[in-house]
Amino acid sequence: MIQAILLDLDGTLLTDQKMISSRTKQILLDLQAEGKKVVLASGRPKRGIEPFAEELRLHEYGGLIVSSNGACVTDAATNETLFEQAIHPNDARAILDHLTGFDVIPMINDETYMYVNDVFNGMLELNGEPFNIIEYESRGGRFRLREAPRLADAIHFPVYKILVAGQPDYLQAHAASLAGPFTDRVTGMFTAAMYYEFTDLGIDKARALNHVFREIGIDREHVIAFGDGHNDRSIIEYAGIGVAMGNAVEDILTIATEVTTSNNEDGIATVLSRYLTT
Repeated sequence: MIQAILLDLDGTLLTDQKMISSRTKQILLDLQAEGKKVVLASGRPKRGIEPFAEELRLHEYGGLIVSSNGACVTDAATNETLFEQAIHPNDARAILDHLTGFDVIPMINDETYMYVNDVFNGMLELNGEPFNIIEYESRGGRFRLREAPRLADAIHFPVYKILVAGQPDYLQAHAASLAGPFTDRVTGMFTAAMYYEFTDLGIDKARALNHVFREIGIDREHVIAFGDGHNDRSIIEYAGIGVAMGNAVEDILTIATEVTTSNNEDGIATVLSRYLTT
């Protein structure tokens, strides 16, 4: 019996237009009405997840929000923090200073603001087109922007993750150097071709959820998880049923229990319709 449904957002729950399809939304509402717990587990900060949690009425049904790749878990009904593990401030400052030696765009956030070096220096070229990564991230997270010429000086809040954006080829070529000095203190991973992210050592979506699920009596064998990216590997491996979206990266397709259709083809609804009892 399925007790909980774990859902990544971008590339999984959300279509390429950053929307939840009507069919998928209705099935998730119906399953919550039957007592299933829905968990939104994303690399996004909490502010960037909340609109979708509200759309799915997680606050009514006691769903969970897993933000910043597992660095924080929040009860959507009470807004209580159930788990959190930020990067140590000294490590965060050291990483941010280290990043100044690379052609990348680092970003950190508190509950209201996203901090960057220069709000006018956020352009990348993706798929042959100019793309303002700072605007994209600030709008997606519903953040106001603040500049800090030295980002390390801006840290007066818990840093759940450090987001590093850059040209995909450049990030691939320099990933080892970006992370190298800190591999014994933090976790670094690609979350998209143009994103490399740092969280505290050992943090991932499954570790955070395992901590919370033990407290509320949900067994991993009764969990189904959906994902598409490298940062979804932990929940795909953790869940009793790990489902890869048809658009998932090869690593996720290889380890999944099953593969569904893409995020633009109601892949989640196609699988979850089997678990509706009415």
